[in-house]
Amino acid sequence: MVSTIGILVTVALIIAIDVPTLLRGKLKKELWIFSVLLLFGTTIGIAKALHLGLPNPLDWIIYIYNPVSQLLNTWLK
Repeated sequence: MVSTIGILVTVALIIAIDVPTLLRGKLKKELWIFSVLLLFGTTIGIAKALHLGLPNPLDWIIYIYNPVSQLLNTWLK
């Protein structure tokens, strides 16, 4: 719980420092990208702090390419 609060305080500091600069510069697209990436990072950070199981992207890649690999192995033998 303490680590989650620490993450949220850190995110609040990041927002307080960066968002006003983006708003003054009228950088709307950059603000959207910043917000999405910060939300994504915050979500992953809180999930890791709460010891939730996060899927590994490499497992997804292996799942997709495994049939292709088996097909190539049968062709090359």
